[in-house]
Amino acid sequence: MACSETRLVLASASPRRRELLARFGVPFEVIPARGAEPRLRDLSPGALVRTLAAGKAAEVASALPDDAVVIAADTVVELDGEILGKPGTPEKAAEMLRALSGRENRVWSGLVVRRGGVVLTADECTRVRFRTLSEEEIAAYVATGEPLDKAGAYGYQGLASLFVESIDGDYFNVVGLPLCRLGMMLRELGVELL
Repeated sequence: MACSETRLVLASASPRRRELLARFGVPFEVIPARGAEPRLRDLSPGALVRTLAAGKAAEVASALPDDAVVIAADTVVELDGEILGKPGTPEKAAEMLRALSGRENRVWSGLVVRRGGVVLTADECTRVRFRTLSEEEIAAYVATGEPLDKAGAYGYQGLASLFVESIDGDYFNVVGLPLCRLGMMLRELGVELL
């Protein structure tokens, strides 16, 4: 079924996710989930992002007809088993960037595609290696304000691209929406992006 015949809803306020989905030229609505993200402990990073994405999808889907297709995602950065969320303050952003400097981190995205009672759930992991950063570089990047609202205090698609030596996995996952996986999940529900 073509997307033009399907009500497609992105359950996210993320401008990056909106831009990525818009690449396909298919009509979709943005209805961000409003509920607070619960503090979940003792979950693996993959289970955490799947659970958070499922909650967002369920919230948005509850106000829509059963034939609407809801896409929800959640992304975190993991370093040595610790989840690095959005820093919120310049000091916390600088602390996170120092920890990432010269090391590999993993970006996890949970993805849920839901239509009526059918709920497809997946997670994607991409390894990201940072080069060693100087204190001056960290301070300059933090001063831009870019890292404050990004998981792990960096946006690979933005200025932090200067810091990333390599990635192993889906680039779009690092940006926040694993497109290859999304396309396969939508196809499973009979929705084609092409």
